[in-house]
Amino acid sequence: MHMSELGKQLIPTISLESEEYKSPHAGSWRLGDLTVRRIGFGAKRLGGGEGDANAAEQVRSLLRRAVDLGVNHIDTAAFYPTFGHLGEKHDFTGLNWANDAIGQALAPYSSDLVIATKVGPTETGLAKPDQLRGLVEENLRQLRLDCLDLVYLRQTGLESVAEHFGVLASLREAGMIRNLGLSNVRSEHLSQAQEIAPVVAVQNRYGVDFGRVNDAMLTSCGEQGIAFVPFFALTGVGREAGGVNHSDQVRTIADNHGATPAQIRIAWTLAQGPHVLAIPGTGNPDHLTENVAAGTIQLTADELAILNALPSID
Repeated sequence: MHMSELGKQLIPTISLESEEYKSPHAGSWRLGDLTVRRIGFGAKRLGGGEGDANAAEQVRSLLRRAVDLGVNHIDTAAFYPTFGHLGEKHDFTGLNWANDAIGQALAPYSSDLVIATKVGPTETGLAKPDQLRGLVEENLRQLRLDCLDLVYLRQTGLESVAEHFGVLASLREAGMIRNLGLSNVRSEHLSQAQEIAPVVAVQNRYGVDFGRVNDAMLTSCGEQGIAFVPFFALTGVGREAGGVNHSDQVRTIADNHGATPAQIRIAWTLAQGPHVLAIPGTGNPDHLTENVAAGTIQLTADELAILNALPSID
């Protein structure tokens, strides 16, 4: 369903100050010197589909709604939103307008709103180190900021991230970036970066039944006080194609809670540790409300054991 249709639906008015949303399971975490609530908003699929780029006001309305619901952590990139090609789970088209939409909808930003972005991918592959400054400047312009709150180096294929991360560290010293993170990395990448500058967040694939190869990374981040921010937590093997990965076990637990499978996946994500942040994305205002409400769901030990035992596709 397109945003043009969804925008006509009634969105319930919910306050995160109400008892309904005061959940110890959600809470907050620090990204360097910034504090964010553990359920944020990912702009990867902002708009809901490739045909929604023209529904500008409805997209801006969705972003404002997220902030109204208490979201103060938005994850984006200059190449977002992205949509997968049919049958190509690792391939995507970047529509390149999410940052502009965020700037139009929310700037000037409230003092507690954290915008996290990432640099690295380009249409011709991973950016060279000398291209990173231009990508950072592009994000600054699009997001209407003088300094970016958090910039991830989204790497692919590198044995060492030191040269790329070193450039971002120099831009941090120059005042263009406040905090640094890493995305799509292995443990050795984290160590390489930490020799250069502090890393406040790691963003890797991870979900109930997907990407569990990153269990050790999640644990390591928790031990070091680094935020772990899963992507593809809802879509799983569907990756860029979107949707919610199907699982009979997740569906059964969702029915027991009167919840949606997406909400159970978000609740499981939050249950992995206080340093784990959820960034579910959607173009549907009703799904947005449901995603934020997932912070109230407390899974039992038996339910967590069932979900933890599901086989994972990495």
